[in-house]
Amino acid sequence: MKTAFITGATSGIGKAIAQNFAKQGFRLIICGRRKEVLENLKEELAVSTEVCSLAFDVRKKDEVFAAIESLPEEFKNIDILINNAGNAHGLDPIAEGNTDDWDAMMDGNVKGLLYVSQPIIKIMKSNKSGQIINISSVAARQTYANGVVYCASKKAVDVLSEGMRIELTEFGIKVCNVQPGAVATEFSEVRFKGDVEKAAKVYEGYDALQAEDIADLVSYIVNAPERVSIADVAIFPKAQAEPRTVFRK
Repeated sequence: MKTAFITGATSGIGKAIAQNFAKQGFRLIICGRRKEVLENLKEELAVSTEVCSLAFDVRKKDEVFAAIESLPEEFKNIDILINNAGNAHGLDPIAEGNTDDWDAMMDGNVKGLLYVSQPIIKIMKSNKSGQIINISSVAARQTYANGVVYCASKKAVDVLSEGMRIELTEFGIKVCNVQPGAVATEFSEVRFKGDVEKAAKVYEGYDALQAEDIADLVSYIVNAPERVSIADVAIFPKAQAEPRTVFRK
């Protein structure tokens, strides 16, 4: 039984991946900041598989390291890491940007990914096997006005994914960078600081991707033949041509 470690598992893409993996019988380590939500998800998934939950904030390295160190012995041998936790805050030009928003994005999307990855990479290197999937964004492919810092943080994820692949291929570790386009999740609610009405307009007039679509893609990646290493994947809804261009009805 393979063990998968999933960050940002309490909602959206992370939750969908956890549910997908549970159906396949993976042993799961689900992580998030909202402890009550995490425990409810654990109860749901435990019907299908073994589950361990870790409540921590990826932006706080001491919490991250302590949480991973606290894993029960049977969960310590991690085969798959899904770096999904991340955020977008605000849609402002740099000149008017909120520096707290910048910190939240850089700390969560970049430093948080590194904090989680380092101890798990050590485990995988020791085992000479493993797979890391980093959830980036099509925003890394094309910078857009008023979202420059978010785009930069996701470009950094692309670079880290490439760097991990260069450093880890000799140890039998696969690394994949997944770039989703518009996915109808809580993402926009966070970006607009809880403004549900404003967030809903992001997905009006077209059929946006669903979290399950990304989970299906991730499932394919982890179940590909051992000889296959999928390096980079961009996935758009049919109506989206690039990050800034969506054709609405």
